[in-house]
Amino acid sequence: MLSLTEVSFRYNKRTVLNNISARVKSGDCLAIVGESGSGKSTLLKLIFGQMDVDGGSITWNDKPILGPKNKLVVGHDFMKYVAQEFDLMPYTSVSENIGDHLSNFYPEKKKERVTELIKVVELEGFEHTKVQFLSGGQKQRVALARALAKRPEIMLLDEPFSHIDNFKKQTLRRNVFDYLKANNIACVLATHDKEDVLSFADQMMVLHNGTILVTDHPSSIYSNPQHPLVAAFFSEYSQINGSFYYAHQISVVEESTLKAVVKRSFYKGDSYLIEANLNGIAVYFVNANALKENTVVSLKLGR
Repeated sequence: MLSLTEVSFRYNKRTVLNNISARVKSGDCLAIVGESGSGKSTLLKLIFGQMDVDGGSITWNDKPILGPKNKLVVGHDFMKYVAQEFDLMPYTSVSENIGDHLSNFYPEKKKERVTELIKVVELEGFEHTKVQFLSGGQKQRVALARALAKRPEIMLLDEPFSHIDNFKKQTLRRNVFDYLKANNIACVLATHDKEDVLSFADQMMVLHNGTILVTDHPSSIYSNPQHPLVAAFFSEYSQINGSFYYAHQISVVEESTLKAVVKRSFYKGDSYLIEANLNGIAVYFVNANALKENTVVSLKLGR
């Protein structure tokens, strides 16, 4: 169990995080979301022991995670941290990077382990390529495999798929999270991508100005957003009569008391996102076809 209890952190007298508490069991994933500057990356660094907390405590299985004031070497053997700056050896191969910290006493087991992880991060065919010749997305995949190599008990992931192009991102995301779950590895993930959260996180924590807006299962937060920041994370939304509605929850009907004037239509592939004016408020809804500008439509709200 990873436990964060009323964790606070200040930088140059400015409070970055205030009273942050959470629990993450082995095999579970906690996704931390929020705007840039909300404290997501700082929280990961505190969990890793890269910085010292100013208040509260962080423990793993009831043992304190110590920072630089109490631990000469940053980090812990049971935990791996994949940051947005990749800690790789550029002049050695993909396989050498992944197997760098694995024992050479059992070369066949080491080779099998490296091969397994290369498959997880979908880098087959690049085993002997030097890292300096890889793209940013490929380097990010090497960093993920390298962190998994020694079977950590906790993985800290800071925007782990941010450099991955859309052609690879979906299957890679499934591979990595399936691997973490199958191997009972706890995960704390900082992300801006709802696709990292909805299908794979067991808990979702929303940070705003260094404090927690809400912590719950992603489905609960998605179904009942209580703040514009939360609704905006998941989708285009409209705030009508004090409630939040995603674009797919608003539809055009033949007649209703809600009348809106169409402003623009945005093509989304299988549908159009319509921007309209409802009594001076911008609203967004999904429609099968584009709608002509200045058309008056009747709207129905649904959850």
